[in-house]
Amino acid sequence: MVRIPIILLMLFAYKVSASELTFELPDNAVQCFHEIIKKGTKATIEYQVVTGGNYDVDLEVKGPGGKILYKEQKKQYDTFNWAADEDGEHVFCFSNEFSTFTHKVVYMDLMVGEEKPLTKGMESHHTALTQMETSAVSVHEALKSIRDFQTHHRLREAQGRVYAEELNEKVQFWSIGESIIVLIVGIGQIIVLKSFFTDKRPTTLST
Repeated sequence: MVRIPIILLMLFAYKVSASELTFELPDNAVQCFHEIIKKGTKATIEYQVVTGGNYDVDLEVKGPGGKILYKEQKKQYDTFNWAADEDGEHVFCFSNEFSTFTHKVVYMDLMVGEEKPLTKGMESHHTALTQMETSAVSVHEALKSIRDFQTHHRLREAQGRVYAEELNEKVQFWSIGESIIVLIVGIGQIIVLKSFFTDKRPTTLST
C-alpha cells in the first residue's frame, strides 16, 4: 500500500517531456532546437539571457510547415504558451545576429504536455490511503516550487557573479590607470623641483 503514491509519481514524470538547457550563443550566430509535438498538446517555452551584452536575444518559434508561432527581438526574458495545431516538428531558433562581438549565455526551459493530476484514478479509495495521497500531492507541488526557485536562484547567482567579475575587472584597470597617472605626476614634480635647485651659470659676453 505504501508504494502506490511513489509509482504514481513516476508515471506522472514519464508523461511530461521537459528540456532544460543553458547554452552559449556566439555573436552573429543562430542556434536552433527541434521538438516533435503532437496535435493538441500544450507546450511552454521559457528563456532568459544569463550573461552577455545587454542581456537580450531574438527568438523565433516555428510550427510544422514553417508557420511562425512566436517572434520577439532583443528580449531579456519571456515565456510563451501554445497548443500545437498539427503533428510535426517545431523549431526554436535563438539569434544573436545583431551583436557584432558579444556572445551570450542563454537559459531555456521547454515543457511539452500537460501535468496530469496525481489524484487521477484514486477517486475509488475511501480508506486511510486518501490522506497519504493528499500528502503525496502536497509534497509533489512543494518539490516543483522548490525546483523553480532553485532554477531562478541559479540564474540570478550567475548574473550576479558575472556582473561582479566585470566590475572587479573594471576596478583593476581603473586602479592600474590611477597608479600610472600618480607615477607620471610624481616624476613630473621631481623634474620641476630639480630644475628649481639647478645652478644656472651666467654667460659672459666678450668685447
